[in-house]
Amino acid sequence: MDFTQLRNIISRYCVGEEIWVDSRTVYIGHKEPPPGAEAYILQRYPDNRIVSSKYTFWNFIPKNLFEQFRRIANFYFLGIFLVQLIIDTPTSPVTSGLPLFFVITVTAIKQVGDIVVVREDETFPCDLILLSSSRHDGTCYVTTASLDGESSHKTYYAVQDTMAFRTEQEVDSLHATIECEQPQPDLYKFVGRINIYKDKEEPVARPLGAENLLLRGATLKNTQHIYAVAVYTGMETKMALNYQSKSQKRSAVEKSMNAFLIVYLCILISKAVINTVLKYAWQWSPDRDEPWYNHRTENERQRHMVIRAFTDFLAFMVLFNYIIPVSMYVTVEMQKFLGSYFITWDEEMFDEELGEGAQVNTSDLNEELGQVEYVFTDKTGTLTENNMEFIECCVDGNVYIPHAICNGQILSAASSIDMIDSSPGGYRREHEDLFFRALCLCHTVQVKEEETVDGIKRGIHQGRPTSFYISSSPDEVALVEGMKRLGYTYLRLKDNYMEILNKDDDIERFELLHVLNFDSVRRRMSVIVKSSSGEYLLFCKGADSSIFPRVVSGKVEQVKARVEQNAIEGLRTLCVAYRRLSECEYQEACHHLNEAKLALQDREQRLAQAYDIIEKDFVLLGATAVEDRLQEKAADTIESLHKAGMKVWVLTGDKMETAAATCYASKLFRRSTQILELTKKRTEEQSLHDVLFELNRTVLRQRSISGLSVDCLDFGLIIDGATLSAVLKANQERAGSGNYREIFLEICRNCSAVLCCRMAPLQKAQIVKLIKASKEHPITLAIGDGANDVSMILEAHVGIGIMGKEGRQAARNSDYAIPKFKHLKKMLLVHGHYYYIRIAELVQYFFYKNVCFIFPQFLYQFFCGFSQQPLYDTAYLTLYNISFTSLPILLYSLVEQHITMETLKRDPSLYRDIAKNSLLRWPVFLYWTCLGVFDAVIFFFGAYFLFDNTTFTSNGQLMTTNTQMMFGNWTFGTLVFTVLVFTVTLKLALDTHHWTWINHFVIWGSLLFYVIFSLLWGGIIWPFLNYQRMYYVFMQMLSSGPAWLSIILLITVSLLPDVIKKVLCRTMCPTATERAQDHDKLLWGGVAELTPKSSRRSLKDTSTDSSQLHLCAAEMLSLCRSDPFPQKLLVHLTEGGGADLCSLSPYVLRLSGAGFAYYAPGPETSV
Repeated sequence: MDFTQLRNIISRYCVGEEIWVDSRTVYIGHKEPPPGAEAYILQRYPDNRIVSSKYTFWNFIPKNLFEQFRRIANFYFLGIFLVQLIIDTPTSPVTSGLPLFFVITVTAIKQVGDIVVVREDETFPCDLILLSSSRHDGTCYVTTASLDGESSHKTYYAVQDTMAFRTEQEVDSLHATIECEQPQPDLYKFVGRINIYKDKEEPVARPLGAENLLLRGATLKNTQHIYAVAVYTGMETKMALNYQSKSQKRSAVEKSMNAFLIVYLCILISKAVINTVLKYAWQWSPDRDEPWYNHRTENERQRHMVIRAFTDFLAFMVLFNYIIPVSMYVTVEMQKFLGSYFITWDEEMFDEELGEGAQVNTSDLNEELGQVEYVFTDKTGTLTENNMEFIECCVDGNVYIPHAICNGQILSAASSIDMIDSSPGGYRREHEDLFFRALCLCHTVQVKEEETVDGIKRGIHQGRPTSFYISSSPDEVALVEGMKRLGYTYLRLKDNYMEILNKDDDIERFELLHVLNFDSVRRRMSVIVKSSSGEYLLFCKGADSSIFPRVVSGKVEQVKARVEQNAIEGLRTLCVAYRRLSECEYQEACHHLNEAKLALQDREQRLAQAYDIIEKDFVLLGATAVEDRLQEKAADTIESLHKAGMKVWVLTGDKMETAAATCYASKLFRRSTQILELTKKRTEEQSLHDVLFELNRTVLRQRSISGLSVDCLDFGLIIDGATLSAVLKANQERAGSGNYREIFLEICRNCSAVLCCRMAPLQKAQIVKLIKASKEHPITLAIGDGANDVSMILEAHVGIGIMGKEGRQAARNSDYAIPKFKHLKKMLLVHGHYYYIRIAELVQYFFYKNVCFIFPQFLYQFFCGFSQQPLYDTAYLTLYNISFTSLPILLYSLVEQHITMETLKRDPSLYRDIAKNSLLRWPVFLYWTCLGVFDAVIFFFGAYFLFDNTTFTSNGQLMTTNTQMMFGNWTFGTLVFTVLVFTVTLKLALDTHHWTWINHFVIWGSLLFYVIFSLLWGGIIWPFLNYQRMYYVFMQMLSSGPAWLSIILLITVSLLPDVIKKVLCRTMCPTATERAQDHDKLLWGGVAELTPKSSRRSLKDTSTDSSQLHLCAAEMLSLCRSDPFPQKLLVHLTEGGGADLCSLSPYVLRLSGAGFAYYAPGPETSV
């Protein structure tokens, strides 16, 4: 076998492969290369059609059935259905086939080389290489909002040798080929080169990158037209390749469901085995055979014992198979799908500035929002606004602050040069000019003269057009605008020349030769420019950790001191350096860059190597500081998450001091927090082994001394990327020296918050994976706003993207997307809480009602000689889960609110009550199962004792003495079934806390529907039925007064134990949730007792602050009844006085031990 070909195929079709060993050649205009240039190989590519749907007309049925029968429950019921078709079973195949068909149906419903001209506002039809544009500099502006959500205009560049083409004839005369990588889904990576043939000369090769590739789905803006050549079409375009779904995530609830299903499957098999054994034990005596009405045929008697036993076993399996709740899966699917709309409809999670609300990209993880234990968050753009403001710059240790005091004088705010000293020394003046020029040249900012957005023109000032800056990086815009305020204005990039206006109002022109783009690994960017005097200059800006090691001269200590001070204040800092290049050095740099850019294989690695060779021997100029303000309510959100029992980790690429300042501002760290450092600086002083064990001893010693739980300890850990790599690497290479990973995790468990700084994107995902794989297996959530956060978002159990200013890559790859970080509070504490409570009740209730349904059938076999006689009619077997009991639990799982939203937001600690899948643990599951068994015993034996005494009537019918009903198996089964339906429905009604008109309609309507159906089913002779065994049964049963009383008595006895248990538990050891429910009841009950109806209506319409005062007052209601002063206050609150905060200032109550206190001007006073 040709392993090379196999390797090529694997490399081509593996998603995310970065190193392509195969490439394609595109002949522009379908022209063959000149003779002798290269071999002409005709290649076939797909057409430009894209199929974005999961199914097509032809594959829908087989593909959908395959996916649905991969589920254990569906496959199981398919097997039962086939058994019913093959052998003689006690129930009709319809009883299994119809519910299975219903489930399947509902789930199914839920589910190159051509030259192209594109004109302004048109969408690119396929992936194109830009050849030329109507703009003289060969650029075009593009919006990619439909791909990554970025609404800003991006600049793309034409090939240097074709950018001058203006007409179709010129483009048609082009003789060239394009070599590029095979299609891959990364929107931001492209590797290729174009070979241009001119007469008989050697072809000119030019590199092609992502800046030359126009993606299908993007739109051309502010450019009249462009000429481009198609390289990827149809299903090979990057947009189509990104339709591939992400890896499937499974929630903890789904895992519990599968575990419970296995238990019930074992119970089913046990029942079938027990009945099969008892049947043959009962028939072992020669004088006992099948009942007279169910004699075996001669063929059945002659079968082998094993075959007969196996057949009977299968028959019992069919009889008891309803204990497996197949309809639960479709109900769960509907609940998740419909319930997800509550997030998108939530007006409190709508952002006016963005004009967007929360988005749900997958509904499979709704309940997981209520189980989060670890929150991993990015800093910039997530906790902060990512709205940068230039604060200051430092040149050789001298600080320059716009609109501030300079040389003892206060400068005017309108002054264009606020801090530049006009008479410094020559050396200092030279470095000033170089520093400001560096920041005006080293960037990717675009200058827009005018732009129309939604009919509003931007860039118009006092009636005259003015320029403004746009960039994908807010930092760059802030720096360029800061330089403008300091006297150096970046004007434009024209014909590959960058123009700046200096402080003397002279225009300086620099030829832009090369741009060494920023990346998250290098953490810096550089440009090589040529001045008007012919001097080659390399300007570089980047993180201090990436600049300082490459500096050979400059005032490093002074600049470093200022950088550290600004970082402590929470400012974002960048360092600026330069290097003069000789002609020889420049040519060498060009050689390295061109060689790397022309490579089709390993281009990323080769460019990194070239950058590393070029970016060295710098002269340090200075540093900048910009401020990124904390997002609104970010601190409140983090504080609420802590109270809810979640551990919050901040994962950022920023330096430690800047990130730590943000953590203090956001209340991740408090002033009393004891900070533990696990950083490169410390591991250089001590060995990693010593530092880890010392930190571990510190937290464990404090734990033993204080005697407090882990959650009460106030430790905070700071770790950087370099040390994390060392921990993980040491764990792999030096396993014998101790498990560093476990020690690190033990330290983290004892910390209330963790800050990970200097993190690369891959390291963020490694941190999340490390916590996921720990022995506790906690539920993790990752939230971020940029492309560098995508890896951790995909790794976490729940990924949330912020619709930020760094594009929509995070939002597009997430499970949920929200406009701002503050919306995370309601998403978890309210929506997550509700989703988990609802689906946990749904799952447990389904298993409970199916035990109630099928256990009487099991008991009935002991009284019918194990003859596999059904207890219930076929219609009841079929419709029990589909119609009679399905809608009430579905509606409950959509609208139930066991606690009000205001209470959940006010008291985040209620989230702890549902943590660690508390409502689906085995003890709770066993309680529901035992309750179902108890109720089933009551149903069966209660009805059995009613039928105990029978007499014959004058017309020969057998009647019960107690209830005066006809005695028969269908009457008996109907009585049991009636008690069953009413009991399980009323059980759900007792569990309902939030009643609306639709709850009443569905619950009582379901019971009414059962009665009406039974009357029609047994009251009419249906012509399509071969037999009418239920005729008149239900009506005759309802005609008996004692039967009514018996039904009511059995329902009461069945529900009584659960009611008693709830009352005792709520009285003796109430949970925080139950106490909150009592407070909610006291609020509205107490208010109703003291206020007229109109006042109660106004109470619901008060503001948030006022409603919190009402809640506070309601909590005190039980203490208020014996004290006149609090009663007056409560009356004042309920009469609308709560809205007048000034009038309440002396009387705001709070709990204070057994009594209470109020806040008044001056010290706190006991009342």
